Amino acid sequence: MAPQLPAPAKPEEHQVDDLLPLPHLSLGSHQSVNYQLSSGRMVSEHQHRAGLTFLYGHTQVHGKAKPGQRVRQTEGARVLSIARRPDAEQALRQQLQQLGFRPALRQSQALPKDSAEMFELSSEAAWLNFTQTQLTPLREQGWQIVMQPGFAYDLTSIDAWYVDVEEPPEHSWFDLELGIIVEGERISLLPVLLGLIRRNPALLSAHALAQRGDDETLRVQIDRRREEDGQPLQVLLPFDRLKPILATLSELYLQEQPNGENLRLERTDAARLAGLDSLPLQWHGGEHLRDFAQRLRDYRKEDISPPRDLNATLRPYQLDGLRWMQTLRALEVGGILGDDMGLGKTLQTLAHLLLEKQAGKLDRPSLVVMPTTLIPNWQDEAARFAPSLKVATLHGTTRRQLYQHLTDYDLLLTTYALLPRDIDLLADVPLHVLVLDEAQNIKNASSKAAQAAGRLDARQRLCLTGTPLENHLGELWSLFHFLMPGWLGDTKQFTRDYRTPIEKHGDADRLEHLTKRIKPFLLRRRKEQVAQELPPKNEILHWVELSPAQRDLYETVRLAMDSKVREEIDRKGLARSQIVILDALLKLRQVCCDLRLVKGDVARPVRGGTSGKLDSLMEMLTELLAEGRRILLFSQFTSMLSLIEEELQSRTIDYVQITGETKDRRTPVKRFQNGEVPLFLISLKAGGTGLNLTAADTVIHYDPWWNPAAENQATDRAHRIGQSKPVFVYKLIARATVEEKIQQLQQRKAELAAGVLDAGDQGGWQLEPSDIEALFAPLP
Repeated sequence: MAPQLPAPAKPEEHQVDDLLPLPHLSLGSHQSVNYQLSSGRMVSEHQHRAGLTFLYGHTQVHGKAKPGQRVRQTEGARVLSIARRPDAEQALRQQLQQLGFRPALRQSQALPKDSAEMFELSSEAAWLNFTQTQLTPLREQGWQIVMQPGFAYDLTSIDAWYVDVEEPPEHSWFDLELGIIVEGERISLLPVLLGLIRRNPALLSAHALAQRGDDETLRVQIDRRREEDGQPLQVLLPFDRLKPILATLSELYLQEQPNGENLRLERTDAARLAGLDSLPLQWHGGEHLRDFAQRLRDYRKEDISPPRDLNATLRPYQLDGLRWMQTLRALEVGGILGDDMGLGKTLQTLAHLLLEKQAGKLDRPSLVVMPTTLIPNWQDEAARFAPSLKVATLHGTTRRQLYQHLTDYDLLLTTYALLPRDIDLLADVPLHVLVLDEAQNIKNASSKAAQAAGRLDARQRLCLTGTPLENHLGELWSLFHFLMPGWLGDTKQFTRDYRTPIEKHGDADRLEHLTKRIKPFLLRRRKEQVAQELPPKNEILHWVELSPAQRDLYETVRLAMDSKVREEIDRKGLARSQIVILDALLKLRQVCCDLRLVKGDVARPVRGGTSGKLDSLMEMLTELLAEGRRILLFSQFTSMLSLIEEELQSRTIDYVQITGETKDRRTPVKRFQNGEVPLFLISLKAGGTGLNLTAADTVIHYDPWWNPAAENQATDRAHRIGQSKPVFVYKLIARATVEEKIQQLQQRKAELAAGVLDAGDQGGWQLEPSDIEALFAPLP
């Protein structure tokens, strides 16, 4: 029988009544997908929890203490019986609640079930504030803080931000990397931002960024892990840095997929790097590109004086234009001088050429290409303002003789019509500056003139136009394709990235990206901005009624054309039916002007006369001329001007006229400007450019057309610098007809132009099925 061992000694129990609990806070996150009743969709949301427990010795407890509850734990040969301290525990709860925490009413997998007393905060911003500003003071007070794996606000601080620029010599592009340094490691931010934009486009859209305060931050997870615990790195990106970065690097929004850690940009896009200058960044490389960006941005600081040989005093904005062109020339890039008509684009360009000659750089000729009607204007202004420039006009049958001596001249003048014919000769002539005046003439990139212009060899290319965009964004692409081939991509890329989103979907963000890209290379000043001495322009819609015979014919033509147009659209679709649509609208517009434009000479009298509009015009002219007004009268139709002439002759009203057939344009202009005649008849196409008629104080548009830019150019014959009187602009519109609908559609096209050229908020115009309904609607 084995000996019986003595019973173990009963542990000695000690009561502890004065031990204060040590607060322990566990922080965790969980991403859940829940059904949202308000939207009827499954939505993803982050849940975060703070689990509060109390440490008594080495025992953790949580929840409300029961009366007299004690915690037992063994310490060697003795057992401690520790009294829970409800008052102290409640004080710790209250401390949490003072920080904004409240008891969590819903269960969450952010922390293990029943592991702690669960608390939550009201918002992501509150959690961020807690971890950034309130966590450290709690630790200093003795709180134990444990962040569970995956806690969303377990953040690593950013040591620095950097930019790396690689600019290979002899290349037209550069690589840019922008990143942060965390725990001594460089991390490119571009793939991170691109991923965010792809997953949640609304988060970093231009509109969303504008709503964010500079003091707000964005929490981002990086594809790296911490050394000490292997957890993914998370950092905070402040919006005061994100905004200029995303505004500068708009290509991020256009990338279809990540392209390594760099962004490859055209050298010309370096202009936008100046947008990063305000940020505290460590730059590595790219000194030349940064200088390029800063000079283009700060061109007004360039110390440039007008050329000595210029016979004119430049207004302040004209001197700015000269500084801009000179800066572009020094940086070896081109641009569009897009000033409103009448602000002196020719004068600024002549001053630019004179400065080049003064600096000894004009060692080869410069060339200006223009509409034929502008040749006299350039000849006159060059002789008047820059007589020291040797000018040769490559126009007429004798021009071939000049080709043997082109290098003897400073400035060559030619036309869009002759350029394709002479291109094989001109393409071999090295040029200093190549200027396209009224550059909208190459708005169709496949035209002979545009293709010929692209073959010319010049150190600098410039476009002059008051209407860089008349109808659609493709025209703007064509100008930049001439200035900087490839910069805006090919037509397919440009349509995908810009035209379709902006014109068809009204995408304001894409519009903003485009305007920021082109802004350094498009100098556009409106009269209202720079020419305070110009008198106001008053536009008045003058409504007229059709005569009974016009109404009858209008309905007859409308029914026939409506049927024809709908058949064409059914067969070919809206986009490919433009010619038939425009032809139908042309006939309706002609009816609105005068029956005789459609039916030829109407020998017998018709009900109410051949034109209610012509009758109304004659009444207006009688009144306006009696008031001593000086009037420009525009029409699209030279045949309509002939009918107006007949009426004027029958009333013995004196007038002068310019149409496409007019050979001598100077004489009628001189007679009108000298006050010999009070009325000037002008066809819109012939008179839209090259005329300076400041003697006029009244403009009448007899018939409207889609293009508000064309009408505005015509109006600007009178409303330009040198005008000392208010200008009144009357538009004659036949009520309830296609003319009224055109007037309404004009506004939409004007919005597209304003959106791109003036960085407006909205842009988008297209002919829609509803427009067809409106244009061919019956008379009321």
